[in-house]
Amino acid sequence: MSTVYSDYSRDRIGWFFGLSGPKLAILVVTGFPVLLAIQGHRWSAALIAVGVFALVVVLVVVRVRGRSSVGWVWASVCFLTAGLTGARSFTSRAARGAAGDLGAVDLPGVLQGLEILDGPPTGPSQSRPAIICNHAAGTWAATATVVHPGIGMLGIDDRRRHGAGLGRLLDLAVRTELVDELIVVVRTVPDDGAEREIWVAQHRNPDAHPLPGRVNADLAQFVTPVCVRTETFVTFVVPESRIGRDARESGGGLPGRARVMCSLMAELEAELRGGLGMSEVRWLSSPELALATRTGFAPGDRASVIAAHAAHATDPGVNAEVPWAIAGPSGADHAVRHYRHDAWHTISETITLPSRGAVLGALAPVLTPSAAGERRSLMVCYPVLTATRAERTSDNAEFAADMGAELRRVARVKPRARHRVDAARAEQMDAKLATGNAMTRPYAVATVTVPAVMPIDEYGRRLDGAVRRAGYAPLRLDLAQDAGFAAGCLPLGIGLTRKGLW
Repeated sequence: MSTVYSDYSRDRIGWFFGLSGPKLAILVVTGFPVLLAIQGHRWSAALIAVGVFALVVVLVVVRVRGRSSVGWVWASVCFLTAGLTGARSFTSRAARGAAGDLGAVDLPGVLQGLEILDGPPTGPSQSRPAIICNHAAGTWAATATVVHPGIGMLGIDDRRRHGAGLGRLLDLAVRTELVDELIVVVRTVPDDGAEREIWVAQHRNPDAHPLPGRVNADLAQFVTPVCVRTETFVTFVVPESRIGRDARESGGGLPGRARVMCSLMAELEAELRGGLGMSEVRWLSSPELALATRTGFAPGDRASVIAAHAAHATDPGVNAEVPWAIAGPSGADHAVRHYRHDAWHTISETITLPSRGAVLGALAPVLTPSAAGERRSLMVCYPVLTATRAERTSDNAEFAADMGAELRRVARVKPRARHRVDAARAEQMDAKLATGNAMTRPYAVATVTVPAVMPIDEYGRRLDGAVRRAGYAPLRLDLAQDAGFAAGCLPLGIGLTRKGLW
C-alpha cells in the first residue's frame, strides 16, 4: 500500500465563494450603482450598470487557463511589445563575431542578468565551486549535481524515510534564515553513447575474433538510441537582502558572500547525503556549470565535449572546457506556445497538485521519453517562507476561512465540502507551524525538448498525456515559454515567482 501525501492547501483561501477580500470589495463597490439605479426606477441606467458589473466580473473573477483576463491582456501586450522591439529574439555575440571575453556570460531572456563567480577553494581537491550572481533578481545561488539510487525498488518504509528527509531539508533551509528557494532539476536525456564508444576504443583488442565485435556493434546500434541518462541538479538560492549582514561579518564584499555560500553548501550537503540518501553530491565549478548549461540548450553537443575530455587526458593541448561566451544558444526566439533555441524546440508547462493527494514517485511518467531523441525535464521549486511570514500567512488563511464560513452562514449558503476541507487544512497548518515545521509553496515545471525537424506540438501533447497519467493537471506556459525553459531545464537558480530588480 502506497503513502498518499495530501497535507497541502491552496495558497490563498477565498472569503466568499472562493473570492479574496479585495476581489469581493471590488464586486461590492461595482454592484452598488446597480442597486441605486433599481431603487430609483432608472431602468436604462440600471441596464448600463449591470453591463459594467458583468464586465468587471469577467475581468476580476473569471480565469482562463490559470490567468485572469487582465493578466492575459498584460501578457499579450508585453509579448507583442517584445516582438516589435526585437527583444523576443536573441543572437549571441559569438554568432555575430563580437565575442570578446570568453568568460563573460552571454545568455538570452531572463538569463541576461547572470554573472558566474569562482568561490574559494574547498575540499581535499581544492575545487572552486561556482557562485551564480543574478543581478536582475538580486540573488546568489550554487548548484550541485547529485546521484540518487532511486525509489523504484524501495518499500513503503524507505519511501517514507526519504519523504521525511525532504521535510527535514526544508526545515533546515528555514533555520538558516538565508535560503529562500530550493530547486531540483531532473533531466532525462537520450544516451549518446559517448562514454561507451571511448571505452570500446580504449579496450578493443586488434587480435580478437571479429564476431564479438560485430555483435557488440549491432547491439550498440539498436540499444543506444532507446537508452536514456538521468541528470539531477540541486540549487539553493539566497537573496541579497538576507546575505548582506552575514557577509559583513565574514569580511564583506564578494569574499564574504562566497564564504557564507560555502558554509551553506556544507550544511545542505550533509542533509542531502543523510536524510535524502544521495550517494554523491558534488558542487559544480564554473566550467562544469557552463557544460550543464550548454547541454541544456543543445543536448546533442554533449558527445563532442566528452570526446574532447577523453582527448585532453592524452593531449593537454586539447581544450575540453565550454566557455561561458558559447554556453548559450547562437540564436533563440520564443513563440506563443514553444521556445526555439538553435536546432531545438522546447515546450514548458506547469503541473497542478491533485486535490486527492500525490504518491511519492508518481511523476516518473513525466520523465519518461516517448521516442528516441526526445528529452524530458522536470523542475520542482520549494520557495521556503521565514517563520514570521509563515505565521502571518497561516493566520490570514485561518481568518479568511472563518470569515468565509460566517459570510456563508449569514447569507444562508450551504458550505460545500471544498470549503470545509480548506478550513480544516488551515487549522492543521497552524498546528504544524507551532511544532516547528516549515511552510513552503512548491511548484513544478515540466518540459520536453526535441530537434527542430520533429513536430514539437505532437510531443507537447504527449507531455500533457504523461502529466495526466501521473495524476496531475498540465498548464501550458503560453507567452512565457522562454522563462519556463530557463526554469525547467537549466540549473541556474531561475524561478517563476520572484519579482523585482536588483
